[in-house]
Amino acid sequence: MLDDFGETDYKIDLFGEINKAYDREESIFDNINKDDQILAFFPCTRFEAQILLSFRGEAWQQKNWTPEQKLEYSIKLHEELHELYVLISKLVIVCIRKGLKIIIENPYSEQHYLTRYWSIKSTFKDMDRTIRGDYYKKPTQYWFINCKPTYRPLFEPQIWQPEKKTIKNTHNKVERSMISKEYANRFIREFIL
Repeated sequence: MLDDFGETDYKIDLFGEINKAYDREESIFDNINKDDQILAFFPCTRFEAQILLSFRGEAWQQKNWTPEQKLEYSIKLHEELHELYVLISKLVIVCIRKGLKIIIENPYSEQHYLTRYWSIKSTFKDMDRTIRGDYYKKPTQYWFINCKPTYRPLFEPQIWQPEKKTIKNTHNKVERSMISKEYANRFIREFIL
């Protein structure tokens, strides 16, 4: 559980709660009803395309590593990938079983692990988030489970034009993951309400 901004209302081990709910034990999911909407910004660090460089031992920081170091590191990465893949799958199974509405956000690319290997295809892709007022153009995909996007176009100008940023020039992981308030507002009104 992260609380980088000190604004988290409920501090729990969400991954632990997913596992408990999947095993049909008492969990936080028992307090969510079918009228609620879950927005899941699931960790993408092991699903995204750049991880392939690390698996192959070709990431910049690995240039002086021995083959043994590269293999040991790839074993660790693969274990983390497996854990996250199982957790996101369990999360969706829990929501399907309970009839809970969930929208999952994750980056999009042809090499993205979920794009290639997950049995559930994304509902839609936002190829340029700056159009809706975000800092980054980066492509993002969304899965709508037990619900459908409304596709309600907004015929209004953006109120706020954020400074456009590029991923390669942003080294802070939290900052790279942030979406602008404008984007969140427009996304909710265009696809959820």
